[in-house]
Amino acid sequence: MLRISEIFYSLQGETNTVGLPTVFVRLTGCPLRCQYCDTAYAFSGGIKMSQAEVLEKISKYKAHYVTVTGGEPLAQKECIPLLTALCDQDYRVSLETSGALDVSQVDARVVKILDLKTPGSQEVDKNLYENIKYLNPHDQIKFVICNRDDYDWSKEKITEYQLAQKFEILFSPSHEELPVKDLAQWILEDNLPVRLQIQLHKYIWGNEQGR
Repeated sequence: MLRISEIFYSLQGETNTVGLPTVFVRLTGCPLRCQYCDTAYAFSGGIKMSQAEVLEKISKYKAHYVTVTGGEPLAQKECIPLLTALCDQDYRVSLETSGALDVSQVDARVVKILDLKTPGSQEVDKNLYENIKYLNPHDQIKFVICNRDDYDWSKEKITEYQLAQKFEILFSPSHEELPVKDLAQWILEDNLPVRLQIQLHKYIWGNEQGR
């Protein structure tokens, strides 16, 4: 059984499929407490659903893209077989994970969005850098930037692990904490090989749950 906070249909607000209609499956629970977290309601509660029930609900939306998110979805062991089942049904599947838990067993067909935690998140010590070796070329690494120190730290990690040569890198300003214009300017000044992203859904619907 899986504990599900919500299943909803919306536009993808982030990653390289931004703007595409997507079904989101938000699993309950997370071992991290990032200071900017916008889904604290998913820390607890939710309802228990079987994998079959989750697949049935997803099918009703007739979507091509499915994103499994949280909380931290990998905190539930049943997340791994769910991801494989979704791939077997020919969905294009992405997983949004903090990178604090082992991703080695995730189906290779899944696009992993690995969120390396910056110092500004207050959870930087939870990063499991060993996960990087389990990423595939289609996977993406995300940094949520809170300030200039986070930006400089992220640049160092890109160089240290040669990330830009292997994966698409996403830089996202912490919403309402760092002006997106500032982050854009820093990226341009350094000619940094990263994709700037904003949380599109927040500009459309604000912080409305289920969006």
